[in-house]
Amino acid sequence: MEMGRNVAVFGAYGHTGRFVVAESRERGYVPLLLGRDQDKLTVLAEAHPGVETRRASVDDPASLDRALKGAVAVINCAGPFATTAAPLIEAALRAGIPYVDVAAEIEANVDTFARFAERARAAGTLVVPAMAFFGGLGDLLVTTAMGDWTAADEAHIAYGLSSWHSTGGTLASGVVSGQRRGGRRVRFTGGRLEYHDDALPTLEWPFPAPLGSQSVIGEFTMADVVTVPSHLAVPEVRTYMTAKAASDLSAPDAPAPTAVDERGRSAQTFVVDVLVRSGGTERRVTAAGQDIYAISAPLAVEAVDRILSGRTRGAGGAGTSGGTGGVGGAESSGDAKGRGSTGGAGSAGRAGVASAGAVFDAPDFLRALSPHLSLYAPLDGRR
Repeated sequence: MEMGRNVAVFGAYGHTGRFVVAESRERGYVPLLLGRDQDKLTVLAEAHPGVETRRASVDDPASLDRALKGAVAVINCAGPFATTAAPLIEAALRAGIPYVDVAAEIEANVDTFARFAERARAAGTLVVPAMAFFGGLGDLLVTTAMGDWTAADEAHIAYGLSSWHSTGGTLASGVVSGQRRGGRRVRFTGGRLEYHDDALPTLEWPFPAPLGSQSVIGEFTMADVVTVPSHLAVPEVRTYMTAKAASDLSAPDAPAPTAVDERGRSAQTFVVDVLVRSGGTERRVTAAGQDIYAISAPLAVEAVDRILSGRTRGAGGAGTSGGTGGVGGAESSGDAKGRGSTGGAGSAGRAGVASAGAVFDAPDFLRALSPHLSLYAPLDGRR
C-alpha cells in the first residue's frame, strides 16, 4: 500500500461512499475502506483489489484511531451526521489529519462550526463540512457569483432537479433533522437561522434554457444556509427546490437511485441556479450535471487534494464570525475580498473549520470539476 496517499473513507459501502472510493482511486489515492459492517466492507473490497478494509464504529474511539492510522485525510460519508461527524472529527484531530464530510444536515453542520473551530485551529487541522452537492456546491457558486463584492443583500440558490429518488441515508438524516427541529421548518433571514411553522410557498423560478421556468418550493432550506453565511456577509440566504423533486422525496415507498451508466450514476439531472443581489445589481452563475449523489464525490476528493497540496485560501473575514446568528465560522483576520474563514492543511500553517467557498479559490475549484459539471452565466443576469 502506498503510504502518503491513503485517504480514509468512512461509510465507504454507502451510496455516496462508493462514488467517493471510486473517485479517490481515479485521482491516484489509495482509499481505506471504513465502516461498522465488516461483511459490507469485504464485499466492496472485492470490487477494488488491493484496498484495505478497517472496521470502525463512532461509538468506539479506539477503533476510529486504529482505522485512521497511516491516513493522510478522512472523508466522512456516513449519516446521520448528527451522530457520526463529531466522533470522526475528534478522531481526525487526534490523528492530526484533515477532515471532510458530505453532510447535508443543517444542524449537524452548525454543530461542526460551533464545536470545533477553535479546537481544529489549535490542533493545526482543517475541517471542511458539507463538501457535497448541498452546502458545498452552492457555496462555491455563490462565492463565484459574488466576485469582488464584499457583501450582498441576498443570495438565492434554486435547485432544478429532474427527480429525487433518495437513498436510505438521506431519509434517515432527514428524520434526525426533523426531530432536532421539533418538526419545525428553518430559514436563514436577518443574518440568523430562524425556526418556524409557516407553510412553504410555491412559486415559479426562471431557470436558464433549456430547463426554463419551473414550479419550485420556496424556503426548501438546505445546508447552504450554513456554509454561505459562515464567511460571506449575506443576511438573506434562500434556497428553492423544484416541486416535482420535493414530491419525489416525500413520496411513500419511493425507489432508490438506479444506475444507468458505467459510473453508477442515476438518470437524474440537475441545474443549480444562483443569483446574488446587492442594491439594484444582480449577478448569476449556473451549474448543471447528472446525479446529486455522484457529484458529491469529485467535490469531496477535489477538496482533499487541494488541502493536501496546500492549494487553499488564507485567513479572511466577512464580518460574519459571531454575526450570523449562531451559524458561525472559523477564525478570521480580515481580507480585502471580504471572504473566508481560516483554512489550509496543517502543513500550510492554516487550520480551523471552513466551508468550501471560504477555504478554496471558488472559480478555480469549479473549473476543476469540468469533467463532471457544466458552468455558464447568462449574458443578462437581471430578473
